[in-house]
Amino acid sequence: MTRQWGAGDYRYELVENWPQVTVNGVAADVAGDSDGRIYTVVRDPKADGTFNDITPATGHMLVFDRDGALLDTRLTGEFSSPHGLWINGDDEIFHADCGHHTVTKYSTTGEVLMTIGTKGERGAPGAPFNMCTRATQSRSGDIFVSDGYGQNRVHRYSSDGEHILSFGSGDPVFLQGWLGEEVTGTSATGPGEFNLPHHVLVDDDDNVYVMDRTNNRCQIFDLEGNYLREWSDVTGANDAVIDSHGVMHIVGHAGVELRSLDGTLLGRWGEKGEGAGHFTNSPHGVYIDSEESIYIAEVGGNNRLQKFARV
Repeated sequence: MTRQWGAGDYRYELVENWPQVTVNGVAADVAGDSDGRIYTVVRDPKADGTFNDITPATGHMLVFDRDGALLDTRLTGEFSSPHGLWINGDDEIFHADCGHHTVTKYSTTGEVLMTIGTKGERGAPGAPFNMCTRATQSRSGDIFVSDGYGQNRVHRYSSDGEHILSFGSGDPVFLQGWLGEEVTGTSATGPGEFNLPHHVLVDDDDNVYVMDRTNNRCQIFDLEGNYLREWSDVTGANDAVIDSHGVMHIVGHAGVELRSLDGTLLGRWGEKGEGAGHFTNSPHGVYIDSEESIYIAEVGGNNRLQKFARV
């Protein structure tokens, strides 16, 4: 009998040999367009073949069909530290590169449509960007960016890239610790404060969800950045997606968490291990396609991108 994964009514079978090629590097995130193409941004391996992390280096983008056949390799060497990937309903691709400190919008053919931020330049304290982690849009088209590793902020832009506002606060203690430096700041844990905002998404009711990873919580804001409430028991959240049934799927240190939009935990699934269907490292990116298959990208190792078909 084929092994199934999942929780509650969300049951999956691993799609064997997906993708059909080896992903040469770390698949940092995964997303799909309306034609069923699947995209992933990849951190190139180090010279010795070991996996890369958020240290600035190089990267590229891969495009697959729904069956996992490789359609295209593009932007080779043009990324620094690939991170969050998101595609809107018009098939515009948003990529946050935490090494370049930029958010870039691409067409599905790879054409650059817009770039926010200056490549290779960190923003001033409190200003965009310092190792940004994710970009997404609200219903109006406004762009929200989590600016997580170098500073604890979220920024809102108009659809044409004009800065509207920023919110959040907190000393960059995560980055200091990760770099092995003396930690001179204080971890920020209060309402509206962050300790590594790793992901941001906006629902159809204009609630802004921020995955406050190191604080193990999700904070919810309105479009103006006003704190509304929080879910205080979300474990090491890296990425999230809301499915067509209004259920949020969060990937992170606990594998996959399923939550209703009032924060109720509906279930968790995912096992650590080396085998097929296990999570060898840390789930870092998630996407659900029109057939309700779920795609999960892992960091902490090369060639870790899996597809699970819903049954």
